[in-house]
Amino acid sequence: MLIVAEEAHKTDTGRQRHANEDSYFARSPLFAVADGMGGAQAGEVASRIAAGAFERRGQVSADEPAEGQLEQIAQAANREIHQLAQEDSARAGMGTTLTAAMFRDDEVALGHVGDSRAYLLRGGQLKRLTKDHSLVEELRRQGRLTEEEAEEHPQRSIITRALGPEPNVNVDTMTFPARDGDVYLLCSDGLTTMVSDDEIRQILVESRSLRSAVSKLVEAANRGGGRDNITAVAFRVADTDAKEGEESATLMSRTAEQAGLTGERVRAATDRMRGRGPMPAPRRRRRILGWVVAAAAAIVIIGGGFLAARSVYFLGTDQDGNVALYRGLPYTLPLGVSLYSKQESIPVQVGTLSEDRQQAVTGHTLRGKGDATDLVNDIEARPTEGLPPPPAPQPSKKKSGANSNGQQAKKS
Repeated sequence: MLIVAEEAHKTDTGRQRHANEDSYFARSPLFAVADGMGGAQAGEVASRIAAGAFERRGQVSADEPAEGQLEQIAQAANREIHQLAQEDSARAGMGTTLTAAMFRDDEVALGHVGDSRAYLLRGGQLKRLTKDHSLVEELRRQGRLTEEEAEEHPQRSIITRALGPEPNVNVDTMTFPARDGDVYLLCSDGLTTMVSDDEIRQILVESRSLRSAVSKLVEAANRGGGRDNITAVAFRVADTDAKEGEESATLMSRTAEQAGLTGERVRAATDRMRGRGPMPAPRRRRRILGWVVAAAAAIVIIGGGFLAARSVYFLGTDQDGNVALYRGLPYTLPLGVSLYSKQESIPVQVGTLSEDRQQAVTGHTLRGKGDATDLVNDIEARPTEGLPPPPAPQPSKKKSGANSNGQQAKKS
């Protein structure tokens, strides 16, 4: 039997946009990416409606076909977006793409509208599972454009199908049998217009975890120019009868890396402790010495980590994609020793939050208890709004963090 063994997600404004009109949903067995369009923040509204439709759906039905359920969700979102656009002239013409996946009964069903994409990585090979609903893709299929011309065409962002512009929409649905080790990637065109399929494949193959992979994909898109918002949602399926000893993903963050607790260091230490690293020849005395040194290093790291973890908090997501409050450092040491513990979760999906709130949750910024608790309470009370403005600095104090915080909260 196959299960979703690992999942990860990341969204980024990019380098040339002032707002993020992408939204996503990630709560196994449902995953989705939506890329909004329309002025006056209408695209942001449309994509959030699409992502929120999965939240409103609740539990998936075991009796209804998976493809049918995905189409129902897409049609419901389409009606809501279309009606809102009809009622508000400022949002006329708004819409969004939608690429969604449902994992059930060892199969992955897809629902697709627009030019966001779904990929499958299997056996080191990457395969695109969806077809773009775009003007350039239509011309390419008709043989009027080559692959190279399509990649650089000035009208490649024009899509021919989206949720919202019409009262009804044609949703592509398809189902694929899953295999142990498959990795499925859903992404907006902010990734695929900046990063080639070959580079996407290379990043997925070489990354040690999906969390690392989606971060590297976003970084690669920004290096390529970051002309659009970038969103990537990935999940890996595995057989429940997989061999023991397979390593699970390690929770990493910029904070941990700044403290010197990098993934490379941990993996090297773990390999040495397990006798798989660059150890000397396996003579008994040298093996014993290696174990002693590795054990001593682990004790130092673990002891220091626990001391640092007692008084700091950070925001993150739980296994269902909801906003959660954690105590400690966002890091897991070898042998499964976590330097953090979940304090609480709130029923708010991180993918439905505004850009600055998503950054506050996924950035793993270390905070005091009061600050972290206040932020969680504010997100729960006002999930669709931006971060509250920082307090005004006292006149007598020249130095304050209000400017940097004010910039983060400036987005409406």
